[in-house]
Amino acid sequence: MIPIAAVSAPVIASYLEPHQARTRKPTAYEDLLGDSIERAYAAGHHEIDDLLAYLNKAGPLGPDGQAWTPETFQAEMARLGA
Repeated sequence: MIPIAAVSAPVIASYLEPHQARTRKPTAYEDLLGDSIERAYAAGHHEIDDLLAYLNKAGPLGPDGQAWTPETFQAEMARLGA
């Protein structure tokens, strides 16, 4: 007879927590923006001009309600990453 070892649930190390630096839940705007950026990358839009064209078409608009520019995108990413 072959002994069978007890099976236990996998242990997830705390350093694998994907949101470990998060201090709060993301806002609806942050979720929409993140989802749209992910869709743009999945569609092959890896250059900034292509990415911003995608965001301007699919949304959401920039933080001021205007079209995204390289400057507004960089400023918003810096603000959200702070």
